[in-house]
Amino acid sequence: MVFDLPVEAIVPELVSVSRDDVLAELAANLVSRSPELSTEEVVRILVERELLGSTGIGDGVAIPHGKLQLSAMKPLLVFGRSSAGIEFNSLDGRRAHLFFLILSSAADVGAHIRILAKISRVMKDPVVRKELAAAGSAREIHAVIHRHGGDDT
Repeated sequence: MVFDLPVEAIVPELVSVSRDDVLAELAANLVSRSPELSTEEVVRILVERELLGSTGIGDGVAIPHGKLQLSAMKPLLVFGRSSAGIEFNSLDGRRAHLFFLILSSAADVGAHIRILAKISRVMKDPVVRKELAAAGSAREIHAVIHRHGGDDT
C-alpha cells in the first residue's frame, strides 16, 4: 500500500461550501487523529500551497497537499466527498466533489510524490470516481479506495 487511509480519515459528506472551509474541515479530521498538529497550522500550509496553484486536478477531484517541517512523520491522509461539489479553481473549471488531503514531512519528498502520483493515477479512472460518488458510507468509500488503490503499482 502506497498510503494508509483509515476509515476514520474519511468524511462521507462534507458540510463545507467553500475551498477554505473544505481545507479546514479536512484539516480538523486529520488533527483529531494527530493531536500534536494544530488545525490552524495545517490550514495555513494548505492555503499557502493553493496560492501557488490550485490542487483541483479536474474531473471533480482535488488533492490539497502540503509539507510540514517535521522529520519523523509518516504521511497523513484524509478523504472527503461533497455531493454538491465545491468551487476549487480546478484545472477544468468544474466543481470538485472528491478530495484527498495529504500532509507529509518536508524531509520525505519521495513519499509525498509517490502518494500524489498514486492518487492521481487512480482518480483518472471514471469507474473509480463513479463508485466513490455512489458509496453510501465511510466503510464503502474505504473499500472502493482500497480495492482500486491497494497495490503498489
